[in-house]
Amino acid sequence: MTLPIIHHPGYSCEWPERHPFPMAKFRALRERLSTLGFDALDEVRWMTPRPASSKALLRTHTADYLQRFYLGEIATTRRTPSGFPWSPALVERTLLEVGGTLATVETALETGLALNSAGGTHHAYADRASGYCLLNDLAVAAHGLLAEHRLERILIVDCDVHQGDGTAWIFRHEPRVFTFSIHGEANFPFEKVQSDRDVALPKGTGDDAYLRCLARELDPILSDFRPQFVLFDAGADVHAGDRLGHFSLSTEGLFRRDRFVLARCRDLGIPVAAVIGGGYDRDLKALADRHAQLFLAALALNPESSRSGEGSAAN
Repeated sequence: MTLPIIHHPGYSCEWPERHPFPMAKFRALRERLSTLGFDALDEVRWMTPRPASSKALLRTHTADYLQRFYLGEIATTRRTPSGFPWSPALVERTLLEVGGTLATVETALETGLALNSAGGTHHAYADRASGYCLLNDLAVAAHGLLAEHRLERILIVDCDVHQGDGTAWIFRHEPRVFTFSIHGEANFPFEKVQSDRDVALPKGTGDDAYLRCLARELDPILSDFRPQFVLFDAGADVHAGDRLGHFSLSTEGLFRRDRFVLARCRDLGIPVAAVIGGGYDRDLKALADRHAQLFLAALALNPESSRSGEGSAAN
């Protein structure tokens, strides 16, 4: 099995010191995967994406909003809807991130599975930014599958601790895209938007309760909706150590969650593109290790891999 991983050094850009969003985590994740031996594995194929085009973005976002995004007609303080100070560098890295998810989707159509080392910006709406999300890469990718590949059943499995409100709103009238969000009930966004299926869990939810719930909810959706493609947001902010999550999953729980979702898709022959989603910690090494569980889980699907079945702990 070949495991394509899409990454660009430009996912991380210059960033205000002590800003609550850990922009350097994408670089830290790449370093962590190297430490774990991914560079030496024959089955891993590293790929570099191109920035997303305006044509692709306009399937999801309004022309007026994109103009403001490109030109910076957004206040430059932290009190913006996105929570980001605008800059040309931010525009460039955001376009690369969305382009990375688009490349991940195209590659997954060929190989059955591909991973982006960024992505999961599910709070962005068609006409505005929100919650550290400027452009909605999941929605742009799903619209690309509808328009360019004529798919009719796309499932978005959103396991970020925060509800995917922007994605839910964008596809609220689109029956070809099924939005499934499993998230914290008392967490951002505090006014939820109805997904096709929402599951809100209480603070403190741990490994066993979370994984039982995920299995109970996901299997019927896969059976009834019969998706032709799955977009998986593997947010690491469900981890017990996350600054903004309020769940209690362990690192092993993250690994088990991600392996479960990927294995279900593989067993049913459904191509799946995964993105890393949210994760917040001042300790970048610990955060990178949490995000790395997605990649270890994907590698574990290959029975010939020397790391098959292994999780990872920070060290």
